[in-house]
Amino acid sequence: MDTESPDRLVVAITARAIFDLEDSHALFERDGVRAYADFQRERENEALAPGIAFPLVRKLLALNEDAPADSQRVEVILLSRNSSDTGLRIFNSIEHYQLGIVRAVFTAGEPTDPYIRPFGAQLFLSANPESVRRALEHGVAAATILTSRDGDVGTTRTQSPHHNQLRIAFDGDAVIFGDESERISSEQGLAAFSRNEAELAHQPLSGGPFKGFLAALHRLQQAFPAENSPIRTALVTARSAPAHKRVILTLREWGVRLDEALFLGGRDKGPFLQAFGADIFFDDSQDNIANARLHVAAGHVPHGVSNE
Repeated sequence: MDTESPDRLVVAITARAIFDLEDSHALFERDGVRAYADFQRERENEALAPGIAFPLVRKLLALNEDAPADSQRVEVILLSRNSSDTGLRIFNSIEHYQLGIVRAVFTAGEPTDPYIRPFGAQLFLSANPESVRRALEHGVAAATILTSRDGDVGTTRTQSPHHNQLRIAFDGDAVIFGDESERISSEQGLAAFSRNEAELAHQPLSGGPFKGFLAALHRLQQAFPAENSPIRTALVTARSAPAHKRVILTLREWGVRLDEALFLGGRDKGPFLQAFGADIFFDDSQDNIANARLHVAAGHVPHGVSNE
């Protein structure tokens, strides 16, 4: 058994997020379990094509390259609704791509989200929105990863950013922070929001569903030299001055560093995320996700007032 470090970053992710399983998933929905099982067994020695989160997983696991074998910095847990029999193709694909994933759960059609907390995962990524919602309800940072065939992803999107750093970008309100300010904006308008943020500039925002994951990522960053870190983070928010001040002071109060902060004042986020080179971006707004995923991989966080 390896030593479980309290600073280890643990990410739970479903098979459909790592690999392209859309053809076989469509077969399952159309023809049922038996046809799906036959399809996977017949092809179990054919490696699955990489899915939308494959580059992210590869970069996460690369953070272990110079770590002791018994003290890995990052662990990726595979969660799958396949059976262990039909899941053999998934494990064969993991071996084919030399991904360092050794722990997995196969539930034969049952929900996978009950196993997130026992593994101690700080982040859960899935193509199943209901699983993501349940994870959020249980206090785990979670996002719905839209697969490559969930609608048109456009033609400008970069499949894998041209750098070796792991780059993760976050929206602020209802993701890193609570949604109380966003709720004021939604219910009372922009002027009321600006007034509220100016009056409460020195009062820290509450934590949102991704506060714990951001803190875990920050602890992991501290294992590397600041001037040569393999991890880079960014806040990409629709806020602008003067509403930026409360955000900055809140992060200072939490003792969490974000490498970049983009206060866009309502501009489309996608081109800025592409310029940053995000491996993944998390946002609670479906509109922002629709724009972002034209350029980068994106995860929808179904939390807060915009998802009620």
